[in-house]
Amino acid sequence: MEAYPIRPHHGLCLAFFRGKGYSEEFVENMTRMQKALEANAAVCLTEKTDGICAACPNNQDGVCATAKKVARYDREVLRHCGLHAGDTLPFRELEARVRETILLPGKREEICGDCQWSGLCR
Repeated sequence: MEAYPIRPHHGLCLAFFRGKGYSEEFVENMTRMQKALEANAAVCLTEKTDGICAACPNNQDGVCATAKKVARYDREVLRHCGLHAGDTLPFRELEARVRETILLPGKREEICGDCQWSGLCR
């Protein structure tokens, strides 16, 4: 089974995504990705741009304009969830780990509270 590459912090973004984003193209792409992943697709955790990044204006030729910040988000999600870059798992498992180790204990804001979209995640 082929796995979708996904940045670990996108496990947080997807938990709160409700059709808002940078542009109509971004929202359409995020919606498609969310539907595909919620069918319990396998994901491979990556620290590079992924399918969600494809329509993001911060994606500049495959490199994130906010690379340092999102790399910190990725590291923290991996640490809290007990995962590593390169791990492959069902999306539902990633979703459950994010919920149990970050969202329910109230740690989301310490991980990505400086994100421009943080207000949507409260």
